[in-house]
Order: sequence, then C-alpha cells, then structure tokens
Amino acid sequence: MIPNSVRTSLKNKHAISIDGVHSVSGGSINRAYKISAGSNDFFLKINSSASPDFFIKEAEGLKELRNAGTDLIVPEVIAVEEPSGDRPGFLLMQFISPSRSGNSFAFGTELAKLHETKRKHFGFHSDNYIGSLPQKNSDRSDWLSFFSDCRIEPQLKMAIDSGKLQSGILSNWERLFSTLPDIIPTCSPSLLHGDLWGGNYLFDETGSGVLIDPAVYYGHPEMDLAFSKMFGGFAADFYRGYESVYSLEPGFEERIPIHNMYPLLVHVNLFGGHYTNQFTSYLKRF
Repeated sequence: MIPNSVRTSLKNKHAISIDGVHSVSGGSINRAYKISAGSNDFFLKINSSASPDFFIKEAEGLKELRNAGTDLIVPEVIAVEEPSGDRPGFLLMQFISPSRSGNSFAFGTELAKLHETKRKHFGFHSDNYIGSLPQKNSDRSDWLSFFSDCRIEPQLKMAIDSGKLQSGILSNWERLFSTLPDIIPTCSPSLLHGDLWGGNYLFDETGSGVLIDPAVYYGHPEMDLAFSKMFGGFAADFYRGYESVYSLEPGFEERIPIHNMYPLLVHVNLFGGHYTNQFTSYLKRF
C-alpha cells in the first residue's frame, strides 16, 4: 500500500492526513490510489523506479493544459515530490469521479480550442516524458525539423541501440523524410496533450471531457488527432466537434500513418514485439 514515508511527507509538508485508501488503475507505470483526507478525496500516484523528475514533468504538463483556458477538465496538482531517501516520488491531484459516457462533440470542440493555444516555437520549455521514455522538446522553428530531431530520430536511435530495429532502417526514414515537405501541411505550434489515446481521457460526472497523463509540447495539431485513432479511434462525434472549430487540411487520413510513427516507435521501445513489424511496414508504405 502507501509507504509510510509518503504518508509522513503528505502530513508534514502538505497538511494532508490520510484516512482511507483504495487502489485504482494507474496504467502500466505507476501505483495509483484514491485517498480520503477528511472531507476531501485525492488521486495519488507513486513510482519507485521512474526518473527523479518524472512527476515534476507531468505536473508541469497538467498545469500547462489547465492554463490554456478551455472547458476541458484537467486535474489540479495538489502536491508533487521527487524521490528522497527511501521515499518514492509521488504526485497528488484532485480526484475526478469518472462517468461511463459524456459529450463527445463538446470534448472535440474543446480539444480544438486547446490547439488554438499557440507558441512561437515548436517544443516546450523543458524535456519531459512519454510513458516512461524521455521526450526531447528542444525549440525548433519549423515542424518537420522538430518531428525529425526531437521525435523520430531519438526513438530510432534508442530502438537501434537496443537491437529492436536494424540500423538500415535509418536510410528508410531518411528517404521518407525527404518527401515530407510535400505531404505534411505547414502550421503554427499548437499546445498538444501529446499522448492522446483512449486511456488518457475520461468524462466526469457532468459529461465533460477530462485530460490525464499528458506528454505536453507545442506541435502539429494533427499529431493529437492521429494518435487518437491509433487504437481504434474515439467516438465519431468527437471528430465532428473538433472540425466544427478547427478544420483539418485535406488528406489528413492519408497522413495518419506518418504522424503515428512517433507513438509507434515509443511502443517499439517500450514493448517491442508486433509494434516493431508495424513500424517497419509503415515505413514501407511510403
């Protein structure tokens, strides 16, 4: 359950004394709990093996999403601590009760409004993580340079170094990259969730869309939309809602495999297996 060192830190540093604990799903990376403290409920994530700043970076991403000013619900960060001594790192957030259904159209419109939050350069003010893997966010003035330098090439190097991919795959990527200026439409940098699949959003009890577990950066808005389709896609109303605010350039469906090379490579590095074959087949399609 919750280590005494975490309980002590919450009590002494944040005046939160835990009265009740219930284990909940926290994905494949963290231990997660719904905790009660007096009349308040919180969501607590603990990790003993992640990088020391893992939860610090997640908290930064959540705050960036909250500050965008949309009607999307983003959990408020209550406390975040790096590991210290025998105490693991943890992230304490507002607890949001989930609903089985919600307003998918409104969720789509609000995501489009999130993408209208802009920044001068692609990237973010610091590197962070996607899943448990490092995510490079160095500033770039154009999307394709960022996509290559900060997304595809670091993951390719990791996969090659670990033996999950052969080094010859680099020439396939270079050949594809040379064609991308004619395929990927230009854009200004949009605030992205960065890891937008079905496990990283929910609906609250009012039916509003809730974003969790971000891998935030400013990038091409089609990246979030493509990622949302990687494991079957969201409700059709979600995409209709999105396009009622933010129109996609023609040919988006054909560009999805290119955008999703990044999350596919992340899955190659995390899990290997059939993701390796899927990524190789994606490259051969172009």
